[in-house]
Amino acid sequence: MPLGALLLAGAALAGLLPSGAALAQAESREGIYLQNQILMLRQELEMMRRSGGVPVAPQLPPPGRGGAPVAGGEIIGQLLERVGVLEEEVRRLRGRAEQADYTNRTLQQQVEKLQSDMDYRFNALESRGQAGASTSAGRPPGGQQQGALNPPANQPAVPSGPATPPVPRTPEVALREGQAALARRDYASAEAAAREVLAVRNTPRAQDASILLGDSLTGKRDYQNAALAYDDAYRRSRNSARAPEAMVGLATAFNGFGAKREACQTLDDLRSQFPRLSANLAERVGQASRSAGCR
Repeated sequence: MPLGALLLAGAALAGLLPSGAALAQAESREGIYLQNQILMLRQELEMMRRSGGVPVAPQLPPPGRGGAPVAGGEIIGQLLERVGVLEEEVRRLRGRAEQADYTNRTLQQQVEKLQSDMDYRFNALESRGQAGASTSAGRPPGGQQQGALNPPANQPAVPSGPATPPVPRTPEVALREGQAALARRDYASAEAAAREVLAVRNTPRAQDASILLGDSLTGKRDYQNAALAYDDAYRRSRNSARAPEAMVGLATAFNGFGAKREACQTLDDLRSQFPRLSANLAERVGQASRSAGCR
């Protein structure tokens, strides 16, 4: 093979090959295989250049002037075509790597959100269990009243029997008592009442209980858990009459822990989804918007 053709192919190949930094990004097996192919081409051209002993390629006659055809033209074309295929393969691998990286980031965000939801629900169950244990500790042994154990002298003793389990409160009663506690700023009692309702399976008052829970946590300045409660209330029924109230609470909670951009976005979504608000709710939206510094 003429040495001049090989040297020209080497010069063309050196200009078209990807840089070492770009090749280093291909970490898959296919990328390593492409690196080896390109390195082999470089080594072959270098060995042929050294064996010929001619450092500079001869001048080729310009095309269209009757000059003799270049003997290595076909090989040069094949080398250039092969380099182009390798470059295209490297670009394809880069695209796949970027897509995999995006997928990994998305999955990581979903796992973090799921972990946050699980922590919130676990804390709710733990708090409810502690509240139940405290209530049981304050009762006399056997579930009987102190007066029943020590009846007055002028009344005959009533034989003790099996303790009657207390009648559980209905969700409506618990919510009513929770709202009353919230009005007198007894946030712990309001929170306990809301969690009691949420513990009832398939209760139709779950959205009301979630809003009550968000209000009580906001009163305790636990804004992050309040945001989770308001978001849960909104997702339970996005088109209900109390959905705007849940969104206002969510924006307030966002603003409480410094997420002002999320607060303003929530208020924008609220105005877009519910353009007709009551006067009281519209005033709350305005207050939340001013507090977050929304435009």
